[in-house]
Amino acid sequence: MNAEQMKTEKINGMTWGWTGVRGTWMGPEAEASMKRMAEMNVNWTALALAAVQETPQSTVIPFREEPTVTDEEVRWAIRSAKELGLKVCLKPVVNVANGTWRAHIAFFDEEVPGEPGWEAWFRSYGEFILHYARIAEEEGCEMLCIGCEMVQADKREAQWRALISDVRSLYGGLVTYNCDKYQEERVHWWDALDIISSSGYYPIDQWDEQLDRIEGTVRKWGKPFFFMEAGCPSREGSAARPNDWSLPGAPSEKEQERYYEAMFAACSKRDWMQGYMLWDWPARLYKASDAAENDDYCMYGKRAAETVRNFYKNDPQNQS
Repeated sequence: MNAEQMKTEKINGMTWGWTGVRGTWMGPEAEASMKRMAEMNVNWTALALAAVQETPQSTVIPFREEPTVTDEEVRWAIRSAKELGLKVCLKPVVNVANGTWRAHIAFFDEEVPGEPGWEAWFRSYGEFILHYARIAEEEGCEMLCIGCEMVQADKREAQWRALISDVRSLYGGLVTYNCDKYQEERVHWWDALDIISSSGYYPIDQWDEQLDRIEGTVRKWGKPFFFMEAGCPSREGSAARPNDWSLPGAPSEKEQERYYEAMFAACSKRDWMQGYMLWDWPARLYKASDAAENDDYCMYGKRAAETVRNFYKNDPQNQS
């Protein structure tokens, strides 16, 4: 698949395996989880794993160490997804051990002797991404996501362009970057990528407004677009703040269900919208009998599962 073919591809996808904790991506539970995900009528999956740097100003990303999944686990997940007939986007992501969101990883604009800086960080980050680019190439992944929600790093255009060039020297599939919500027009190097993707955690009553804004970016760059992340916790109040995983509130399947109904209805009106890698489906699922008390993003066993399953089933590309 190339960038031109992608313009007609519909991504009925799900993100699997986050955060990629070592020891969770193989075995009976992981296998059962992926099979249940495939039953959602998905045709793509984003396999999302995290490497953990110590602080927002650390310049070393120790991706070969715990808690990051092993290469054996990554290869198992890719092969298992493909055996289920799914196309795969490999999505390596950096997290911060002290809990700071990766969007706040940042350094001085100019290099200062004796201080941590972007140059050292991108060296380590490049090693991290290129490692998984090699695996993606060897295992035949259709897509590679080279970063996720790195808001402060987005402005480092030269370094991103250099990294993308290095990735393409190793990997022949589609390359995308997952910018954060509200940042679609603030990334100025979309031309170097095959696909524009973002995190679509928009309030339930703002879909038309936000899609109008995103459309400007899609038209400007002439690239395919999909939401690399989108979803809503099954929790009271979450439809208004779907990006807030810590929002207090009682479990509510209805809240999640109505959010998906609204998102699908709004996005289906846009001819440039090519799909979703919904957030998210863990490698170890809770019991279906516990779904009503689970207030996280996963829709397994909840009312929203039927909404998603039916929406994906009714896509023409899934009908034989």
